[in-house]
Amino acid sequence: MRAGRSSDRSRYDPGITDLHTRKLRYFIAVAEELHFSRAAARLFVAQQALSRQIRELEDELGTPLFLRSSRRVELTAAGVVFLAGARAVVDALDEAVATTVRTGRSVTGTLRVGFCPGAALELTEPILSGFRDRYPDVTVELHEVPLSDPSAGVAGGASDVGIVRAPLTTDGIEVETLFTEPLVAAVSVRHRLADRATVNVAELLTDPITLTRTEDAAYRAFWSLEAFRDGAAPRIVETRSVTEEVQFVSAGGAIGVTAAAAIRYMPHPSIRFIPISDAPRSTCAVGWRADAANPLIDRFREVARAVLEQAPQLVSAIEDPFGASAGTGSTTTVG
Repeated sequence: MRAGRSSDRSRYDPGITDLHTRKLRYFIAVAEELHFSRAAARLFVAQQALSRQIRELEDELGTPLFLRSSRRVELTAAGVVFLAGARAVVDALDEAVATTVRTGRSVTGTLRVGFCPGAALELTEPILSGFRDRYPDVTVELHEVPLSDPSAGVAGGASDVGIVRAPLTTDGIEVETLFTEPLVAAVSVRHRLADRATVNVAELLTDPITLTRTEDAAYRAFWSLEAFRDGAAPRIVETRSVTEEVQFVSAGGAIGVTAAAAIRYMPHPSIRFIPISDAPRSTCAVGWRADAANPLIDRFREVARAVLEQAPQLVSAIEDPFGASAGTGSTTTVG
């Protein structure tokens, strides 16, 4: 005993006694079973070891917790009081451990998501909602980037991840495809091809063509149909926004080449959208810098893949908006 302390064992001294949670759990089991053999089986310990732990606990507390006889085990008045406290302590400890584990495993931080007009179309909301649902402690910053930056801010570091339209020539950017979709020609209702069900690329090459002002050579080449021109330079009408492009096309000053989603997202009474039968498809993708250090990028990609797997019909509708016969000459113009 410490100097100055009473030797009365009935007085609990927290400076002397350090109760282990194991003993508390053993006590609770015996108190609930009121039977040492059943409690030992429940705890997967030997009955002799359990009895020894309970005796040590009673010695440490300085008072008996159970009344034992050959036929029954009962709680003493002190045992009843201690049971309530022991349960509270163990429950609080278990909750603290669970909360600590959840906190340690939780994902936090900020993810900056850039997107060009249209983003991932009808998949945008499921992807963003799915990410927020899975990682509620992550702050998601969204910002729209003009088409003059096809990387959606990824190239310059304004975005951690972007929803982009490939191809891109910016070095150091990796992409993962979400879906592809057919191209359409956007022409004025007064254009010579306006009544056609489909057109081919060769029929479009003599027209001036709208193109967003950008330094990305691959992006410019794709949307101006450069691969079909045999080295001849296209007549480019540069635009600074989708709205500006629509105005040029509707006025008959140029044609546009765009993804089929424009039919749903940019309907205009003075414009017809005609499927191009032999054009390459437009690719919508998630893009990020290869040297990016933000671990949330991989989690965003995982969510995007999960959404694609869960929504095959939606993906199919985006990829084949005209039906299985798209590009064969049997579709009708939508305007």
